[in-house]
Amino acid sequence: MIIIKSRDEIQIMREAGKVTAGILAALKDIVRPGLSTWEIDRYVEETILANGMTPTFKGYNGYPASACVSVNEEIIHGIPSKSKILREGDLVSVDVGCTWKGYVSDAARTYPVGAVSAEAERLVRVTEACFFEGLKHCREGVRLSDVSHAIQAKAESEGFSVVRDFVGHGVGREMHEEPQIPNFGKPGRGPRLVQGMTLAIEPMISAGGYETVVLQDNWTAVTADGSLSAHYENSVAITDGEPELLTLL
Repeated sequence: MIIIKSRDEIQIMREAGKVTAGILAALKDIVRPGLSTWEIDRYVEETILANGMTPTFKGYNGYPASACVSVNEEIIHGIPSKSKILREGDLVSVDVGCTWKGYVSDAARTYPVGAVSAEAERLVRVTEACFFEGLKHCREGVRLSDVSHAIQAKAESEGFSVVRDFVGHGVGREMHEEPQIPNFGKPGRGPRLVQGMTLAIEPMISAGGYETVVLQDNWTAVTADGSLSAHYENSVAITDGEPELLTLL
């Protein structure tokens, strides 16, 4: 069942989203060669707690950290580690969730570590552009699969692949609510968007094929062919006009 949020509920999500957005904006200046993924997680957790909020991910289905930190071929759910050190030329994706007064904000960004290849830079840029192509369709009355189709069309027009084993989702009192939001599919299908829906839209784009493998830690999802991956996500509220980005400063 898709849960429609009231104005008061969306205001709480807006407050959580502001903290999430601030963390992701700050990480642009924090991410650098020599930093461990554990240090990124420490920053995320300490900032969330300092704002009186709760790290949504920590303990979720047993997940051990406050952020998902995924490097290069890791698509999502990378577990932070003191031994995993970022190197010049890497891509690192950071996924963050804050819980505030029982409501969740969820967002992710991919960052270049120092100087990266032109292809890596283009992958990050196109993944973000895929999100905004989908966002154009986040309006009342539009079919949900129109969002999915727009993301896929943009990615494939740039020669990249859309990861299919993991999808976006509704967000609110729970981190994962209905509806599921694939980043691929034919247009004109699925429920119509209505005011009060809150959605986590998150293109996960691969420079190679879309097939995935989950590592032995039972969390980290990687591209099966070892190709680079990028991730861009925001929590979005459907309004009676333009969609509202709850996790973008």
